[in-house]
Amino acid sequence: MSAVGQDVRWRAATSGVTVRAQSLSVAAAVAALVLVQPGLTVAAADPGTAVTFAITSGELTLSVPASADLGSGRPGTQISGKIGTVAVTDDRALASASWTVTASETDFTTGGATLPAGSAAYDPGSITTTGTITATGTPVTLSHTATPVVTGSNGVGDNTATWNPKVTVSLPAGAIGGVYNGTLTQSVA
Repeated sequence: MSAVGQDVRWRAATSGVTVRAQSLSVAAAVAALVLVQPGLTVAAADPGTAVTFAITSGELTLSVPASADLGSGRPGTQISGKIGTVAVTDDRALASASWTVTASETDFTTGGATLPAGSAAYDPGSITTTGTITATGTPVTLSHTATPVVTGSNGVGDNTATWNPKVTVSLPAGAIGGVYNGTLTQSVA
């Protein structure tokens, strides 16, 4: 019930104090009465509940194709092809994440013939990301030594990066015919 615009009076039974409020709501007048009551204490603040939770973190992983066939070519030419999707998944949920993918190659062999690892080049091409990460690719000539090919920086939380690298092998004019095999090793850290 509103008492706006009326002369409202209350008399407290225990204190003998009369409160007169002109144009006050009933709730405001009652609040004023409670404040002038001797012996009354003000209620403590409302109780609170501490709420906690945990965000779980995972691992930094790399997936690569199991095999790739670059096709065929004649001595003195280049054989080139995409090897399939390479993917970095960073589930570490870090506030500041970075990672580096490296690549190395064994020599290519067939029967008794060998082409050195340095005959091959690796080009990451375009890189697609999800989440917050800056991924930068670097084309390299492959070797037996692990060499950075893609770096991720400025990562926040979980993120991914995928690309389909192109491997190009330069065949010398004196190459021996046959099916050559080698192993491209990629790793992330």
